[in-house]
Amino acid sequence: MVVENILQSEILTNFVYPLLLVFFILFAILEKTKLLGDGQKQINAIVSLVIALIFVGFAWPKMVIGNLMLFLTVALIVIFIVLLVWGFATGGTEMPKIGPAMNIILGILAIIAVIIAVFWATGSLGSTFDFLFDRTWSSALWTNVLFIVIIAAALAVVLKK
Repeated sequence: MVVENILQSEILTNFVYPLLLVFFILFAILEKTKLLGDGQKQINAIVSLVIALIFVGFAWPKMVIGNLMLFLTVALIVIFIVLLVWGFATGGTEMPKIGPAMNIILGILAIIAVIIAVFWATGSLGSTFDFLFDRTWSSALWTNVLFIVIIAAALAVVLKK
């Protein structure tokens, strides 16, 4: 038997939580960017509320945002556990120092993860995967892409020296 509490009620999960999420994120963005002017808290709040109310009126965007929030939650927990294990392993309380090359690699991995999460959240991951990898022309395309990447990497190494 499934036990439902007040925080899992349909009115909260389908209306209040998405409304508050979009309202507060949009309000914070408007306050930070000062897009509607400096010191315009009321205007920013009204614009944020109207957009959030329009947002909760449609099912598909709420589903996409809900799925992306699931991805964000899992990603944050994974990052927390990695940093926790790192702290136990090194015995230190400071963040690990990484070089600029590692920053670029982590940034690229984060962008790839977000792109995959968006495809998953919209429900188009399977069709996109089939389009890219399950066609008669797929093997030739990816072979050529691999050769171009190898040639570009070799040229970058040669020209860097």
